[in-house]
Amino acid sequence: MRTVEPEVFLVARPQIDYQAIAAYLREVGGERWLERLDRDQLDTDAQNLAEFAGRMCYRSWEPGLNPNVSRIREDQVRYLENILRSGHGSVLEHINFTFVLHNVSRVFTHETVRHRAGTAISQESLRFVRLDELPFWFPDWAQQDPELMKRATALLTEMEAFQQWMAGHFRLDDDGVPFHEKKHKTSFMRRFAPDGVATGLVWTANIRALRHTIEMRTDAGAEEEIRLVFGKIGEIMRAEAPALFSDYQVTDGAWVPGWRKV
Repeated sequence: MRTVEPEVFLVARPQIDYQAIAAYLREVGGERWLERLDRDQLDTDAQNLAEFAGRMCYRSWEPGLNPNVSRIREDQVRYLENILRSGHGSVLEHINFTFVLHNVSRVFTHETVRHRAGTAISQESLRFVRLDELPFWFPDWAQQDPELMKRATALLTEMEAFQQWMAGHFRLDDDGVPFHEKKHKTSFMRRFAPDGVATGLVWTANIRALRHTIEMRTDAGAEEEIRLVFGKIGEIMRAEAPALFSDYQVTDGAWVPGWRKV
């Protein structure tokens, strides 16, 4: 039995093709918007894509392109703040970030997959991946209880030994065992692993889904492991797209947005 800590790795973020955007803007007369990139008035690709999508909706690249638009917000932070305040959340759905959530439990994954809208999930399959150990996360309060840790460690050690015994009993490492037989037996063996066993998944979400999930899953009433992980995701996103996450107030681990229902 190995004690582990849930970890979050950001493995993919938006990347804009600015030449393609420039070609489009020449078509609609909005070239001056992209000049702001050279003047460092645009920020990360994530925030630039949100602003680009928003301005597309109203043709607000500059005054006059849309007769109804006589002035525009030039400052990106103020522009995106208005997106959040007005609830124009559809433009945030274009912006996706991909994370590896490592050493998270099956308890965590069962709850996370409930957030389907705006997400994509690929999870380590214990039908294929054989458990020869049972990595496990213990919260701080549990680690401070010696009797609890003694009994929990003994139980997990016994369950881990049973996993190893089954592998030997089924002769899964013998030469010539077909893969479909290994898969069949491994699927049976996972039934004897606890929900708390550490596993992993690739989790992709757009900004709109991220804002909702971070708020929901860091709430004081949420399960403690999921609060820990989504608190880490919140910190990553505030660094990646500060203009889209700066409205959050964090109190005792709970991320509360200034604007909801975006």
